[in-house]
Amino acid sequence: MERRVSVTEADWVRALQELAIPRRAPIMAHASLSAFGYVEGGAETVLSALLHQFETLLMPAFTYKTMVTPEIGPPDNGLDYGASQDANRMAQFFDPQMPVDRLMGIIPERMRLLPGAQRSSHPILSFVGVNAADILASQSLAEPLAPVGEMLRAGGWVLLLGVDHSVNTSIHYAERLAGRGQFVRWALTPAGVVECPRFPGCSDGFPALAPRLRGVGRLTMLGQGLIQALPLADLMRAALDLLAQDPLALLCDRSYCERCESVRSRALKSSKAEYL
Repeated sequence: MERRVSVTEADWVRALQELAIPRRAPIMAHASLSAFGYVEGGAETVLSALLHQFETLLMPAFTYKTMVTPEIGPPDNGLDYGASQDANRMAQFFDPQMPVDRLMGIIPERMRLLPGAQRSSHPILSFVGVNAADILASQSLAEPLAPVGEMLRAGGWVLLLGVDHSVNTSIHYAERLAGRGQFVRWALTPAGVVECPRFPGCSDGFPALAPRLRGVGRLTMLGQGLIQALPLADLMRAALDLLAQDPLALLCDRSYCERCESVRSRALKSSKAEYL
């Protein structure tokens, strides 16, 4: 019978210490608990180790179940208008106590429940943080990714715990800085349906950035999973350089991806306008 290997909190602390990240640097973490095998104590163990090692910790706490889609809307918006009646009927009113979407994994939801944890108020793209009040307060409907900008100015880092760049929200901020068009979405709130501009695009193509980050980040193995740590400034620089060379970089290759096809359509229209 194969022996099950357990990962303990002490193992987590040692692995995080190996990365030699400054303790006061704000951390944006993305995590898959299952990637590491059996973790004693589960998500709470991971959070305890992270908060033992870092003073300021943030995670995305998105709530896609609040989204509604109108019958008509802006063109090239990465949406099939009028095709979401069933989803609209199941939409829920945003509430700060709403659980984090399951697609985000269990760790940010457990973080939301920690004493002292705070959550930003965006009805779709909220973040949860500990000792991160100023960073969280920077977010608005008009600038949903502003917390990433605040972290960038504060010398922040990105931690990928058993996941790849396809969940790296900070790359969306690089798209924003590069001038890539984003989208409009709508959310159901107690005050009514609100428009949420600058909604990010698809992230399935983001792993294409990985070769440009070789030698930039720090890596360590823990159990069955890989931990990657990247200075946010270096991550932004690599992404912006790539997007400057190829404005269509980091898009996915699925022909049915409405958001990536919208970005391509906008780029084509822009190039035709410049030609004319």
